[in-house]
Amino acid sequence: MDIAAAGPTSPLEPWPDTVDWQPVSRDLIWVELIRWGAMAAMLLVPLGILWGIFGLWPLGLAFGAVLVLMLWRFWSIFRAVRAWGYAERDHDLLVRHGLVVRRLSIVPYARMQFVDVSAGPLERVFDLATVQLHTAAAASDARVPGLRPAEASRLRDRLTALGEDRAEGL
Repeated sequence: MDIAAAGPTSPLEPWPDTVDWQPVSRDLIWVELIRWGAMAAMLLVPLGILWGIFGLWPLGLAFGAVLVLMLWRFWSIFRAVRAWGYAERDHDLLVRHGLVVRRLSIVPYARMQFVDVSAGPLERVFDLATVQLHTAAAASDARVPGLRPAEASRLRDRLTALGEDRAEGL
C-alpha cells in the first residue's frame, strides 16, 4: 500500500480527495483591486506631487517603491482570491486562504456561537457578501468573503442550524 496515497501529505491540504472545496466569486477580484487601487492613489498622488514640486530623489525613490509594491499586490490579488475556499463537512466547516502564509481553519459546528452576513458598499455594488463565523475563542473566528447573497444566506442558515443541533449536548 502506498503511504503517500493513504493520508494527507501536507497539514494545509488535508483530505484532498474527500473534501469538495467551494470557491468564492471571482468578482471579489474587482472588489480587492478597487480597494487597493484607492489606497495606492492615496499614497502615489501626494508622493508624485511632492516629487514633481521639489524634485528630490528620495521622493522619486519612494514613489517608485510604492508603485512596484502596488503593482505586485494587484498581480497577487488574482492568486489570493483563487486561494479562498470553504468546505462543509458533517461536523465542521473548513476555510482556507493565503498565498505566502497559507491558513486552514477548521471550525466545529458545535463551537459556533453565531454567524454574521455582512456586505460593505463596494461588495454590494458587485452583489457579494461575507459570512463571518464567531466562536468562543476570538482567534478561531473564520470568514468566507466573496459569496453571492443567496449563498451567504444559505450558508448562514445551514451553519446556524447545524450549530444548534450539535450544541444541544453541551
